[in-house]
Amino acid sequence: MKKYTFLVFTLLFIVSCVLGMKSGKFLNFSNKKIGFMAENSGVSFIRNKTGNTSTNNSWREALDAPDSSRFTRIILAQGFDEPLGMAILPNNDVLLAERKGSVKIYNRKTKQVKTISNFNVFSGIEDGLLGIAIDPNFSKNRWIYFYYALAGDLSVNRLSRFELLGDALVQNSEKVLLEIPTQRKYCCHSAGYISFDSNGLLYLSTGDNTNAEETEGYTPVDERPGRALADDQATAANTNDLRGKILRIKPLDNGTYAIPQGNLFPPGNPKARPEIYIMGSRNPYRFSIDRKNSYLYWGDVGPDTKVMGDEGELMSYDEINQARKPGFYGWPYFLGNNQAFPKYDFETKTLGPKKNPANPVNDSPNNTGERVLPPAQAAMIWYGKKSSKNFPLLGNGGASAMVGPVYYTDLFPNAPYKLPSYYNGKLFIYEWIRGWIMAVSLDKNGNYLSMEPFLEHLKFKAPVDMQFGNDGALYVLEYGTNWFSKNMDAKLVRIEYQEGNRNPVAEIQTDKQYGASPFSVQFSGNKSIDHDREDKLFYIWNIDNKEFKGAIVNYTFTKVGAHTVALTVTDNKGGRGMASTQVFAGNTPPDVQIETSSNRSFYWDNSLLDYNVLVKDKEESAINPERIKVTFGYLPRGKDVAVILTQNQDAGNFNYLKGQQLTATLDCKSCHSVDRASVGPTYLAISERYSGKQGALTYLADKIIQGGSGVWGERAMIPHPELPKSDAEEIVNYIFSLTDKSGGKRKLKDEIVLKDHIGKGIEGLYLLNATYTDQGANGIEPLQSRDYITLRNPFVQAEDFDEGNVRLGTITTDFLTYATSINHNSFIRFNSIDLRNVRQLKYRVRAQSGGVIEVHHGNKNGPLISSIKIPSRIAGSQAHWTEIIADLKETRGVQDLYFVFTDESGKKNLFDIDWIYFGNTTL
Repeated sequence: MKKYTFLVFTLLFIVSCVLGMKSGKFLNFSNKKIGFMAENSGVSFIRNKTGNTSTNNSWREALDAPDSSRFTRIILAQGFDEPLGMAILPNNDVLLAERKGSVKIYNRKTKQVKTISNFNVFSGIEDGLLGIAIDPNFSKNRWIYFYYALAGDLSVNRLSRFELLGDALVQNSEKVLLEIPTQRKYCCHSAGYISFDSNGLLYLSTGDNTNAEETEGYTPVDERPGRALADDQATAANTNDLRGKILRIKPLDNGTYAIPQGNLFPPGNPKARPEIYIMGSRNPYRFSIDRKNSYLYWGDVGPDTKVMGDEGELMSYDEINQARKPGFYGWPYFLGNNQAFPKYDFETKTLGPKKNPANPVNDSPNNTGERVLPPAQAAMIWYGKKSSKNFPLLGNGGASAMVGPVYYTDLFPNAPYKLPSYYNGKLFIYEWIRGWIMAVSLDKNGNYLSMEPFLEHLKFKAPVDMQFGNDGALYVLEYGTNWFSKNMDAKLVRIEYQEGNRNPVAEIQTDKQYGASPFSVQFSGNKSIDHDREDKLFYIWNIDNKEFKGAIVNYTFTKVGAHTVALTVTDNKGGRGMASTQVFAGNTPPDVQIETSSNRSFYWDNSLLDYNVLVKDKEESAINPERIKVTFGYLPRGKDVAVILTQNQDAGNFNYLKGQQLTATLDCKSCHSVDRASVGPTYLAISERYSGKQGALTYLADKIIQGGSGVWGERAMIPHPELPKSDAEEIVNYIFSLTDKSGGKRKLKDEIVLKDHIGKGIEGLYLLNATYTDQGANGIEPLQSRDYITLRNPFVQAEDFDEGNVRLGTITTDFLTYATSINHNSFIRFNSIDLRNVRQLKYRVRAQSGGVIEVHHGNKNGPLISSIKIPSRIAGSQAHWTEIIADLKETRGVQDLYFVFTDESGKKNLFDIDWIYFGNTTL
């Protein structure tokens, strides 16, 4: 019976699929979560990895999602200083614009980056060199367009055209198309992206350029006398102002421009600028134009408000917008799906009525344009700081919405790296702060259908621009971790897709990255992989414009400065992967050493740890003791030591490790750092202001959860409503520890009695950590080096070995794990053990057939330093755990320790081992 039921089910499924192809529907088996069509909706539901349900417009799409291993991520260049935009040339060289004014070019053949021009820009607030685009006829006219804040006393942002000859930007070829008056007194929002549509029309986004730091939790509509710079009705909602807009013009060959038909306002109206295509934007930072239908998509970076929206969420929305025609998109009156803000009176601190999105009126005294505005248009996608009910895939936390291109596979007919047809017609959106990329599916009319993560296995560091090159590859520009600074993780990345034979994934390893000139480095490509495992790999290196072959290359740099090293890995089927890294000649990392006469591996009750920190630096004749940081503490969770060492903690108290981890994993790092200026104050500055003050812990913990502004300026702090109060307090305590003079900072030479562990179990570790940061040399940044000592409990669990050929047994009722299946020549190894002052070993063993435990120093056949015979269990008796003591020869130096188990009779199962105790004879 079951057999026939299965056949009937299968037949029904086949019939439904055939009918579904014609009708667009499948049978409704929605309770199975296996991708069947919901009959009443006309769209399929696919359960994704995050547990959210996303929709797709066909069953076939769900089947054809491409394998992520077919995407190769290639780092073309890195270490930029605030890169904001790129322009991909027809030959796939890439022009890059940095905010402080530098224009650079990445040469795809030499794989090198060089500076080709420097603009003299005003780079205060968020201004600077903001936008770059190439002319649609670049191959013939060699024209490049830039949008930048002009340096000097004249507060204007300028759209200009220049000529690029070879790889040289001709500065005196500038043709000024448009200048936009701005204010430079208050922050924020400059936007400044430039792009062309398929008809040769140029689009330019402009921010509202309004005081965003004194909104009191509402919108900037301050109509009080003298407060015009804090009124967005004077810019974004003003038809006679070019700020808070997306403009559309037709550049002419003589360096001027014309107004194309179809903009929001026709020429000739003294109260409306004809350049405006979109108005009512706050900070339309990134946009794109669909190359087939000219639909405009943009991300509008939203505010931080305390106004509750229609769905019970604060109206701190970022938006993804679509415009099929010109229009008004609501700011500062509406946000999201046209949810309205109440009119806030800054004089009386009272709330007035909301405006009508169907008939918005701008009656601010600071408005110089039309009073009656076009109807407000709703966003396509909107999301706040909490997880969105409508778009749950977008996550939570800080936000800066960006928009990339719409992909069409037929626009790249012969491109080697074009995306699969699965992505045809999808819009790519991305997030500066959250770091994700989403592919948005649209129906045949351009309406939103669904979204899905794209390259979710990759992490992007503040993606700031995204474009397709003529080669079909997706180019991503990453701004990097810290705001307003040069970042080593600011990089240009190319994403290549490969059908058939998959590209190798190139990876570079170096034995050192910094050193004095001449500087000898070994480079290895042996960590490169190929997902087609049968392929043979070949390695080509480009170092100082010289070519080398082989997986490993040794090279000596004789010129001081930064050097880019590129590796190309090819396989025997034509696949290719690339990677690059930088090394720096001219500054040697300092040499930090901790000297001690104590044991460097173990602690015992009330034992003494003496130490002396010594520092040398090749480029510094005198060591500055103020730059030496010595910290010491007991970590109840010994495994936390890895977190401290990987995060380079050199100050603060180890007791606040959880708080440090939270600040690293939450979105705090998008606005703050320990000691480098960013959007928000440094943690050190916060600690200096609040540490030791009554009530500060509760006050700051509440502020982390609730958000707020007004202390470090009016820029709002992102709320974290889902963060437990205890975690917020952990963060605050960590911040306070940074300036706590007693918080673990110690003398350069001292003696410490080890007693903090007593009564706290055997899992903890002591960490003595010493770091020194030099002053930099020869243009190379300051470098930090460290030495450290970790001391663990002398009770070492046998199952914690670093290498061995035994098995592990368990007794779950006793919560016991032990080493078992020990035969002749079995062994376990523990790495880097110091036996100074250790004279005895105690074992907890359970005898089986019996044998010998030998201890060898350095390697498995190294010097024998201890031996003990484990007697066999008496036949018929029950095996019991027994403690046995063995003497140990005096041994110095840190070496690997091998416990080798022998029995010449060839018997099996010699004994079991639970733990090993290293006994100190000095106590």
